[in-house]
Amino acid sequence: MHTDRQFDEIVQLARKAGVPVRIEPRQALDRLVPSGRHQGVVALAGAKAYAELEDILQAALKQNQPALVLLLDGVEDPHNLGAVLRTAEAAGAHGVVIPERRSVGLTGTVAKASAGAVEHLPVACVTNLSRAIEQLKEQNIWVYALDPLAEKSYTALDLKGPVALVLGGEGKGVRAGVLDKCDDRAKIPMYGRVASLNVSAAAAIVLFEVVRQRTGG
Repeated sequence: MHTDRQFDEIVQLARKAGVPVRIEPRQALDRLVPSGRHQGVVALAGAKAYAELEDILQAALKQNQPALVLLLDGVEDPHNLGAVLRTAEAAGAHGVVIPERRSVGLTGTVAKASAGAVEHLPVACVTNLSRAIEQLKEQNIWVYALDPLAEKSYTALDLKGPVALVLGGEGKGVRAGVLDKCDDRAKIPMYGRVASLNVSAAAAIVLFEVVRQRTGG
């Protein structure tokens, strides 16, 4: 939304209904609406309703499995988010958590890129990722962040019990404040000249390490 007094009523109604409101420059709105005919307001409807964090934890309990939750800090590319959801569903994750800000939502592009995974995998959208981590820890879930500056490799983590994995967005990584909330951090060792992996590739590597440890494969 482009900031202007004439939109005060829309903002108030949206917030009353629990709809997140973001103030963006007109150029950003132009990119969302190629025709440019948005009159200063653009609404984005999700391809699927969001779950609650509690729903994700209940899903693990119903399946009598140790929880496997993925938290994404700032994934703004819809194709990346879709690819991560596809991998998370394939690895048997019980759900994915994204923040209200600094993240793409469950758009049609995300749903298409997920190859149908969005229909089977609960996705929660939270206002505060650090608070979500605290809630997970209160449920005796260990929270590990993927951090390229960490000393240990992801293979050194014990991922057999209830765990939540935190991955950062494109080029920015996990924010310092979120890192501080995690129980530990680990890296994917890099041996080439490229300094980092795409977030969907990183998610695949770590999620299937969880699968390997839990299945003994």
